[in-house]
Amino acid sequence: MMTSIADETALWSRARTGDGRAFAALFDAHRDRAFRHAIRLVASAHDAEDVVAAAFFELWRKRDLVPVVDGSVLPWLLVTTTNLARNSGRGLRRYRAAIDRLPRSSDLTDPADTATERIGREELLDAVRSLGEPDAALVLLTALEGFTSVEAAEALGLSPGAARVRLHRARKRLQGRLGTPLDLLGSTLQEGAAR
Repeated sequence: MMTSIADETALWSRARTGDGRAFAALFDAHRDRAFRHAIRLVASAHDAEDVVAAAFFELWRKRDLVPVVDGSVLPWLLVTTTNLARNSGRGLRRYRAAIDRLPRSSDLTDPADTATERIGREELLDAVRSLGEPDAALVLLTALEGFTSVEAAEALGLSPGAARVRLHRARKRLQGRLGTPLDLLGSTLQEGAAR
C-alpha cells in the first residue's frame, strides 16, 4: 500500500493521538519495507518478523518522540529496525557463547527423568497443574531449575517468607495427590523448600 506524504502525515497525526486504525494503516504501508530491511540483517525470516514487530512496537510506544523525515516515519522505523537487528544478533551470540560454556557430562541426570521413573509422567503433570500458577511455578523453579526459594520469590514478585509458605503447602498438596513421599524429585524438592 503506497501512501502519499500528505496521507502519511495525516495518518501519523491521528496515530500519535492513539488512533489504532491510523497506526494499522501505517503498519500496512511500511511493514514490507521494514521486513526487507530486517531480513538482510538477521539469520532467518522468523528473526526478521520478530525484529519488525519490535520496531513497530517501539514506533507505537515512542510515538510522541519519533521524528518525521520528509513527511514519513519510515526512516526512523528503518533505523530502529537496524538497531534491534544488531541487538538481536548480539543477544544470540551471547546466548550461544553461554551455552557453549556449560559443562557437558553424560552423567548429569535430569530431575524430571528421575521423577517420571518413580511415578507416571501424566500423573506428575496433572499434580503440578493442580497447584495453580504461582505454586506450580515455585515448585518447578526450585525443584527442576535449581533456583532457591528466595530467587523464585523474586521472579514471581513474592516475599521470601510467602514463597516458603506457599512452597511448603504446595509440596504437601503434591504429596497428598501423588500419595508418595516428596523425594519424588530426588532431594531437590526438599532442598528447594529449605533455601
